[in-house]
Amino acid sequence: MSRGKFITFEGCDGCGKSTQLKTWSEYLTAQGIEHIFTREPGGGKISEAIREILLNGKNMEMTDECEALLYAAARAQHLADRVEPALSAGKLVICDRYVDSSFAYQAYGRGLSKEFVAKINAFALENYLPDATVFIDLTPEEAFARKHGADENDRLEKAGMAFHRRVYEGFDALAKAEPERFVRVNGKNTPQGIFEETLAKLQEKNCL
Repeated sequence: MSRGKFITFEGCDGCGKSTQLKTWSEYLTAQGIEHIFTREPGGGKISEAIREILLNGKNMEMTDECEALLYAAARAQHLADRVEPALSAGKLVICDRYVDSSFAYQAYGRGLSKEFVAKINAFALENYLPDATVFIDLTPEEAFARKHGADENDRLEKAGMAFHRRVYEGFDALAKAEPERFVRVNGKNTPQGIFEETLAKLQEKNCL
């Protein structure tokens, strides 16, 4: 049995990832492609518990270093619980956010060094680099306008527009640095248009 493919979806909060993943679920099921959907932080009991701590709007005193380390810890557990078993079974794994979010949010957004973020995520970077990463390219201004503002219960969404602008610049820089892995799609398009562009580009990369 051949090993499965690993595809991640990235972008600013409110860029439309959730809508796309619902469409992908319908498409893959109709095509009879064995797959799982998962998310970060989360994807398992321990990782989901860490997610609650990370996103809780009452935890505003959390340090940037603690935040980055918690994401890395949740990721290591998630890879063991969900990603590795599915890949070993030959399934397609589609993940809502992954290690690129750590670079965009904690390095570019928070200002932590890229070296620090890379070091604490070495296990993921060395063993589980995605076959393709879809970047839904939509600025935070456009994304938050679409979703009518930030979620007041979400600690990261409450970080302010300057923070989210840096996050977007991070995703943009990451996509430019690794064009062979990243698939950039126009987030201003209709949901169906985004799906069709993503599908065509992933097929070009032989990921489907």
